[in-house]
Amino acid sequence: MKLIAALAVSVPLLVAQAGRSALHSVTAVRHWSLSGVTRVAIEVSGDFRFRSDRLHNPERIYFDILGARPRMDSRRFYSEDLGDKLVTRIRAAETAPGVTRVVLDLNGDVEATTSQLANPNRLIIELRGAVPGLATPPATAPALPAAITALPAVLKPSPPKVEPPPPPVVAPAPPVSPIEIPKAAKHTSTGNNSLTRALGLKVARIVIDAGHGGHDQGTEGPKGLLEKDLVLDVAMRLGKLIEDRMGAEVIYTRTDDTFVPLEQRTALANEKKADLFLSIHANSSPYPRIAGIETFYLNFTDSKEALDVASRENASSQKSIFELQDIIQKITLHDKAEESKEFASRVQAALYAFSARDLPGEKNRGVKKAPFVVLIGASMPSVLAEIGFLSNPREEALLKKPDYRQKLAEALFRGVTRYSDSLSHFQVAQK
Repeated sequence: MKLIAALAVSVPLLVAQAGRSALHSVTAVRHWSLSGVTRVAIEVSGDFRFRSDRLHNPERIYFDILGARPRMDSRRFYSEDLGDKLVTRIRAAETAPGVTRVVLDLNGDVEATTSQLANPNRLIIELRGAVPGLATPPATAPALPAAITALPAVLKPSPPKVEPPPPPVVAPAPPVSPIEIPKAAKHTSTGNNSLTRALGLKVARIVIDAGHGGHDQGTEGPKGLLEKDLVLDVAMRLGKLIEDRMGAEVIYTRTDDTFVPLEQRTALANEKKADLFLSIHANSSPYPRIAGIETFYLNFTDSKEALDVASRENASSQKSIFELQDIIQKITLHDKAEESKEFASRVQAALYAFSARDLPGEKNRGVKKAPFVVLIGASMPSVLAEIGFLSNPREEALLKKPDYRQKLAEALFRGVTRYSDSLSHFQVAQK
């Protein structure tokens, strides 16, 4: 009872303190089940305090992370059915400004212990089935403010009792199923409204294509950096970001140093019913001073520079002259051109915003159109991103660095999500 009273008294003070400082994020809720023990990890982006309580009918425990908002896979809520012997479901949402509540729905009489860890910051909850006849050891209330961060070792249901109403700051548990409301697609940046947007189509599966591979090395920098190795590394980094933060399914055209014919890459995307196709390449020029990032979509062009890039990237194509008419028809009838152009503009904007910080004064090479074989026949919006010039010694030196590659992947990720968010999507209803 002393601990409960102490929590009630200190809650308004803690929330006020959290409000005055920068809010952190609850970035993930993970769980494991082994040998009759279920562990739940609540990951937070910085130092945090929490409070907890147990509720009955149905049995559940909640953990309020103070001074943090939910940002799990770019979402403001989380709900997952576990099918676990101890925990049937986990759900999380922001129940008050700056308070993220994580609720564990329990399967009967379950005991829980908690521990708070750092580097990274997380709350670990260990749950075990209650042992019949085993008394729960009494909890000792530590001095404040440690009472918030060092909860009792065992949380067990207590006999029914009448308690005073909670302080106003303590919000009720979040709804079992957060309400999602559909958000209509926005017009493209040119003010148009494509059939994709009119039909409310969404992004669930993305194909990431690392250019070249195997005997097809692509371009080579003056210090020996190969395009095929660079783009594979960036592609794998991007895929992980999409899976972890966006929640979309990622399919790779290659995950190792393997040659894949150009025509098979978009064929795979069509076979897997992908919603987006992103091909990653590195550029080259006979003039070492040329630098920068540019993004292409499929269409005809009379630009000599764009045609030069296309001829280099199309070198491994297995098409014959006889197929020219069929290729022209596919490009002409490409009904995703408008969406591909919009996708390319989002990717290019994100890439240039990043590269301009590392290469001040660098020219924005923009969005361009070109007849890339790797994009022909794709049934979804598809673009080709040239992430830098390996022929430029300064850019080659940057592209060798793992941290620069990671930042490139994050910029590509921002481009993908900004395009996806411009389409029809679901949003959590705001109370």
